[in-house]
Amino acid sequence: MTIQPMSPLVESEEQEMNSVEHIELSLLLEGLYQLCEYDFRHYVRSSLRRRVLNRMKAEGLTTITALLNKVLHDSACLTRLLNDMSIRVTEMFRDPDFFAVFRSKVIPELRAYPEIRIWHAGCATGEEAYSMAIMLLEEGLAEKTRIYATDMNEKALEVARRGAFPLKQMQIYTRNYQESGGAKSFSEYYTTDSQYAYLDEEVKKSLIFAHHNLVTDGSFNEFHVILCRNVLIYFDYELQQHVHRLLYSSLSNRGFLGLGNKESIFNSADRQLYEEFAPREKIYRKAAARR
Repeated sequence: MTIQPMSPLVESEEQEMNSVEHIELSLLLEGLYQLCEYDFRHYVRSSLRRRVLNRMKAEGLTTITALLNKVLHDSACLTRLLNDMSIRVTEMFRDPDFFAVFRSKVIPELRAYPEIRIWHAGCATGEEAYSMAIMLLEEGLAEKTRIYATDMNEKALEVARRGAFPLKQMQIYTRNYQESGGAKSFSEYYTTDSQYAYLDEEVKKSLIFAHHNLVTDGSFNEFHVILCRNVLIYFDYELQQHVHRLLYSSLSNRGFLGLGNKESIFNSADRQLYEEFAPREKIYRKAAARR
């Protein structure tokens, strides 16, 4: 599995990193791995560089080396940096067309299953996992479904487990929900106070949030659906291949894989492993096992 080649913008950002800064960043990533076994060494450097520079500015530091020194001796700074490097932007019913096609094409395939296991890999703060839970409620499949939503970032998982999101986001989420084919008024799924929208317990009950690191952890179950959306774009080719093997081995026979809209399977070896079930929405189906 891989993604489209780097855009000119990413290439230019890579070129902006001078040789000393490149060495410093490599040392920082190696230090994080040696210190706490968080392995960012095969993440796309341009994305990491932006987050590291932002953390340097927040800490009042002028070099990546100074940040490494502080991280090694200040556990609070280490936690702040790890949070910066692993939290991704997401929203409920992100890319509504994906959820609309999942509802119209994948859900009918799942109805015949006696039970359904879904894995949201790299779930961040949980918005897309909750979106899936709402869809399954509307389709009458929630009772026989278990959704495992995992991430490497404990702070993000704490937010996900609460199921409370800023009220100012609900207008965007409501529009996404409607465009994805939502069957009800979105406000039926949450209550509010002056700041937050709190998702109902009925939405939460099919979900299990747990720590899992795609870089270092292995498979933990067999799933009928795996969604790993807008995660692989942060990985270099080598790490993408590693994660691909993990996802493939975790999918049941004829299971479904959903990727982000900037991610795809396109090399010849991977085409033999999957059918392009809904290629525009980046939904693939594991090919039948060869006899």
